[in-house]
Amino acid sequence: MDRLQAMQVFTRVVDTNSFTKAAETLDLPRASVTTIIQNLEAFLGVRLMHRTTRRLSLTPDGAAYYERCVRILADVEETETSLQNGNKKPHGKLRIDMPGSIGRTLVIPALCEFHTKYPDIDLQLGLSDRPVDLLQEGVDCVIRVGALQDSSLVARRIGLFEGVTCAAPSYLERMGEPMTLDDLSQHRAVNYFSSRTGRVIDWAFLVDGKEVEVKMNGLVSVNDADAYLTCALEGFGLIQLARFMVLPHMRSGALKEVLPDWKPLPMPISVVYPHSRHLSPKVRVFVDWIAEVFDRCPLLSGRQSLEKTCSKRTFEELENAPALDTPVISEWLA
Repeated sequence: MDRLQAMQVFTRVVDTNSFTKAAETLDLPRASVTTIIQNLEAFLGVRLMHRTTRRLSLTPDGAAYYERCVRILADVEETETSLQNGNKKPHGKLRIDMPGSIGRTLVIPALCEFHTKYPDIDLQLGLSDRPVDLLQEGVDCVIRVGALQDSSLVARRIGLFEGVTCAAPSYLERMGEPMTLDDLSQHRAVNYFSSRTGRVIDWAFLVDGKEVEVKMNGLVSVNDADAYLTCALEGFGLIQLARFMVLPHMRSGALKEVLPDWKPLPMPISVVYPHSRHLSPKVRVFVDWIAEVFDRCPLLSGRQSLEKTCSKRTFEELENAPALDTPVISEWLA
């Protein structure tokens, strides 16, 4: 029995909570994964997990063995990396997920640069606005906005999300332009609802350094950022979206910013990955590269915008906080 492979298979089964998903992410037949786990349990002389048709759960021995396997595999990968020839580049399959708006606007146009640097990495890029479970779905890392709520993940800040409130001129001609937050009670918004909970998400503004939520009325609700933008362009109502997404339409006159003195709270953008994969060379080079891509984008690198939008105290709190969360923004780019 190849004990190192057995450890890799076992940890992947635990991470994905599925023999089938583990087999898919490891490019192994499901029967092979089952056999490897059975042989591992026989070799160790203990039961590592309880298996039913619907779920898996670790035994106490399995939980202890999993923690040790994670550390051993990380040490092995770090050792191998340190001994690699300097000209040998990272290789293998790398699964990434990010919001469609960021992927299409910023990342995909720069992918040729990444492929030139790392031609042996097979990049699988998922574009979606839905929350992705990295461990369950076998994803190596994701780009997210807002709070990191899962303690099993590591986050590196790479940029800043700056929101803007705007609407189509056709809507403003019919309904008038709001001049204060109180005026919003007389207006309609294109609402955004959570893919996870189905709940319509309230808007949030920065007022005197504090976040103020506003519940908006609306006739249309969507759960996709591109659909959200399209509804605004068609005159269905006000929206609150990332400046980098609406700027071309504002410049063309298709959208107009409203309430410029009350802006949404800027939110950190992070690249997030599991603790167990933080030493992977292919993950490391992607994280470093995507940080450079964001740093070159003025609308998303964000430091000057953050300093202008926030008070000094609020800016310091944002810089020092582990992560921040404004639901409407976090859900769009989760």
